[in-house]
Amino acid sequence: MKDKVRGSKVVVILGSPRKNGNSAMLAQQVVKGAVSEGAEVETFFLDEMDISPCRSCYACQAEGSTGCAVDDDMQRIYPRLVECDAWVIASPVYWFNMSAQTKIFMDRCFALTAYSKDAFKGKRVAIAMTYGDKDPFASGCVNALRSFQDAFRYVGAKIIGMVYGSAMNAGEISSNTELMKEAEELGITLAKSKR
Repeated sequence: MKDKVRGSKVVVILGSPRKNGNSAMLAQQVVKGAVSEGAEVETFFLDEMDISPCRSCYACQAEGSTGCAVDDDMQRIYPRLVECDAWVIASPVYWFNMSAQTKIFMDRCFALTAYSKDAFKGKRVAIAMTYGDKDPFASGCVNALRSFQDAFRYVGAKIIGMVYGSAMNAGEISSNTELMKEAEELGITLAKSKR
């Protein structure tokens, strides 16, 4: 009898102040696809957490460092980011880029290698974004997508895919059935790519 293969462990980072907003709904579709492939999912809603901006103290980069010197809720997220196989990062576009909550999270990931030298190695990432404009260029969505691409390329993590679309009012994104299907398929790919 063969042992059951462990499903992917996925951490979801919700970077909107709206828990049930459009970017969160898009992330839920990614999760739906991942769960259908046996993934275990843990979600962090950044807006309800106490996470300070990076202080540029470089304590996390010092020889023998055991982690970030800032004692806040990011300390709950760090071990999960290291242990998991994949990340889903969801953010709305605010003023031509990712939300402030998402940017603070990204900045604080600077300390992640203090928890594990290979913290980013082999990590698979899915990005889900929504914006109020009709166009990803005019809205600034492309600025955020490029930031994610540059950051994850630099640390050696792999972006498996990106889903993004236009929606202003909370829940509006769900009417974009094509995009919702694309998000679910991204979740399937995210979970399957572990095997």
